[in-house]
Amino acid sequence: MSPVAERTAALARAAKAAARAVALAPSATRARALAEAARAIRADADAILAANAADVADAAATGLAASLVDRLRLDPARLADVADACEAVAALPDPVGEVLESWERPNGLRLTRRRVPIGLVAIVYESRPNVTVDAAALCLRSGNACVLRGGSEALRSNLALAAALGRGLAAAGLPPEAVTLLPFADREAVPALGALRGVVDLIVPRGGPGLIEAVVSSARVPVIRHDAGICHVYVHAAADLAMAEAIAVNAKCQRPGVCNAAETLLVDAAVAPAFLPRLAAALAARATEVRACPRALPLMPGARSATEADWSTEHLALILNVRVVDGLADAAAHIARHGSGHSDAIVTADPAAARAFMDQVDSACVYWNASTRFTDGQEFGFGAEVGISTDRLHARGPMGLRELTTWKTEVVGTGQVRG
Repeated sequence: MSPVAERTAALARAAKAAARAVALAPSATRARALAEAARAIRADADAILAANAADVADAAATGLAASLVDRLRLDPARLADVADACEAVAALPDPVGEVLESWERPNGLRLTRRRVPIGLVAIVYESRPNVTVDAAALCLRSGNACVLRGGSEALRSNLALAAALGRGLAAAGLPPEAVTLLPFADREAVPALGALRGVVDLIVPRGGPGLIEAVVSSARVPVIRHDAGICHVYVHAAADLAMAEAIAVNAKCQRPGVCNAAETLLVDAAVAPAFLPRLAAALAARATEVRACPRALPLMPGARSATEADWSTEHLALILNVRVVDGLADAAAHIARHGSGHSDAIVTADPAAARAFMDQVDSACVYWNASTRFTDGQEFGFGAEVGISTDRLHARGPMGLRELTTWKTEVVGTGQVRG
């Protein structure tokens, strides 16, 4: 075992030991730890922002894309949101111990299925330092410990935030190891975490395709993927075009470097001549590049031709693919072929068309007359999110507290034996 793998394993084992203390801690103690962590983040704001400024300067100097630099950057308002999210998670109902169902068998056995923590959750992520706090807060509130491996571009920021989290845990009487940030960003740490069967109970990767593949291909522990966000907005023939323009512009331009931003706009041929020229003007006003299919190209001044690769690319920038489609079935087929199962929307005044779209599009989140930008743990009322699962087992969509629990079945008898 290499030095990096040995150190990763040692830190994970210490976090695993702390997971037991967190799982058995009263709900009020776990909530207090988060309140204390939020207080520590606010008290350390100057140091955290200074660490982040150094990360941002280095990232910009290395030529990191502007959208990724934006994801990395903290300012006083964003840091205040991070602390607020910590408190919001603390105030959420505790899922641990919740009874899912109970029943009695003819032989008198009484069974109860109850929520319990998963154990030690490893989260591997890139760029966004707020994930450090969001992931830790959700893990702690749901009775779990966590091991966090952030990207090298945010290491200073993450270390400063993790230090504040550790002080919050200690102030509540919980072991600081329950939130363990790997203090190095060596790539070797990723397969090392995934190899720790019996220590790591779940690993959640969130980032680019390379990171996702590195985790999935090497892990020997269960994985829930936060995969690429190749999201679509479909403007149906019965759409209100003013609404469609507002939704399309918001889904692409409001924050283009995040996974729930739209990458492709599909427009019904029946409304394309009326809609696409006005949309082209709105996108041009926001310096958004349009990559259009042959049918859309003459309707959108300034657009360039889309390539086949564009339809399956997560641009994470002010670039929007546009394709004219022949009805809902054509739109659904395009999404099935090129989408990532993240978030897809239809804009229409026809309830039957909306129902058909939501039935046919097999994504974690499907929308009717709303922007895909709402696929977010905070927007869903979860306080924050560990990731947005594009898998189909255990969790799907934004992962909040309940998605970080499993269950056990308690069986109470009166001396029954099986014949």
